[in-house]
Amino acid sequence: MSSEIAIKVENLSKRYQIYDQPRDRLKQFVLPRVRRMIGAAPAQYFHEFWALRDVSFEVRRGETVGIIGRNGSGKSTLLQMICGTLNPTHGTLETKGRIAALLELGSGFNPDFTGRENVFLNAAVLGLSHQEVEARFDDIVAFADIGHFLDQPVKTYSSGMVVRLAFAVQAMIDPDIFVVDEALAVGDEKFQRKCFARLEELKSRGTSILFVSHSAASVIELCERSLLLDSGSRIMYAPAAQAVRAYQKLLYAPKADHESLVREFRAADSSAGAVNGAAGAAADLVLAAQGAAKNAESTFDPGLMPETTTVYPAQGAEIQSIAFRSEDGRVVNVLQSGETYYLEMQGVFKRDFAGVFFGSHIRNIQGAEITGQRYPEEGSYVPDARAGTQFKVRFAFNMNLIQGAYFAGGGVWSAEEPACAHRIVDAVMFRITPTERKKSFGYVDLAASEPTLDLSGCVINAATPTM
Repeated sequence: MSSEIAIKVENLSKRYQIYDQPRDRLKQFVLPRVRRMIGAAPAQYFHEFWALRDVSFEVRRGETVGIIGRNGSGKSTLLQMICGTLNPTHGTLETKGRIAALLELGSGFNPDFTGRENVFLNAAVLGLSHQEVEARFDDIVAFADIGHFLDQPVKTYSSGMVVRLAFAVQAMIDPDIFVVDEALAVGDEKFQRKCFARLEELKSRGTSILFVSHSAASVIELCERSLLLDSGSRIMYAPAAQAVRAYQKLLYAPKADHESLVREFRAADSSAGAVNGAAGAAADLVLAAQGAAKNAESTFDPGLMPETTTVYPAQGAEIQSIAFRSEDGRVVNVLQSGETYYLEMQGVFKRDFAGVFFGSHIRNIQGAEITGQRYPEEGSYVPDARAGTQFKVRFAFNMNLIQGAYFAGGGVWSAEEPACAHRIVDAVMFRITPTERKKSFGYVDLAASEPTLDLSGCVINAATPTM
């Protein structure tokens, strides 16, 4: 294996034997041998489940690779085999250097030991001597920042404290390969930021990182490439942004289109066998399907259905529909950044109200409100809403959101009790497609114009500097 390759995986597969009943396990152990002894064909009392099948890829030294895919796609199985806690059924796996892994909350910790004792225990498992741990101990404790709980049993820790200590031990020993599987989702925002900063530091020192996350933004920001798995098979190994777009398309595609998309992505990935060529072609299929070209038309994707919709009790009003419409009146949920759309809410009043107002919200995946609107303005109400009256309110949005998935909803509020006449949270899921050239980052593009640069007051010396 080349010195520049930290991980090399070739045709890696993992098969499990699934038994319908406990006694079938005993039958499988005994009866096939008996049948062979009497010259009969052996019977099989289990059915096979392939958690991973024929997966191949390489990770270079100092490279960060994202592992993405739906739940059950084989991500954790792959990481366990790379870490050596699970043996493959077929295929080969080569790694170079010390591996540190944060696979699940509290793995490798003894709950009855104190945090201090677990630091030494965990580091010893990773191959560090007692003296090496002592030299790093203060850095580990400072990073974990769990205070006096360091000398308390780990079983008394909160989930956030466990992941703080676990990450601190794994990340502060300067591993050659660092594996992180969704554990960082437990920490608070400040700690997550500290973890990502440490990952960048490790990366700059030549550590190879395998990063599993359902956060598309984190994968794109942290990783150079991403491996997309589906049902245990490699679908694409491509630049992170391209693989994430393919994953999102698979995630939200109607079931009828899923298999055809998998075939297209897999064919494009394997035909060239290259990161930039074949994976780029696969991502182009996603961009075309989502209408991501600059002048593409907004579309409606039936696969974009929220699973977090919350309908409040109807107390005098009923919202019957909420949808985004384009300027030409079409219902859409795949939107173009920078265009204007209308969130239209329709319903009926079931009783009389002396005054009401309407509101809408847009949230990100984490549930934070990005923006919202109220009609009429704060302190004002629509007077005399009568029972049986139909209403339709439209909120106009200049959709200056950055590429990604968002959720929208709305409600009707009264000037009297009960205050909430009706409300639907996360009624609509929608996606903002990427622009040709990304100029902003975060959630909202607030750029008013192109940035300007003035070098008139600078003296530029083009002469070759002396050393």
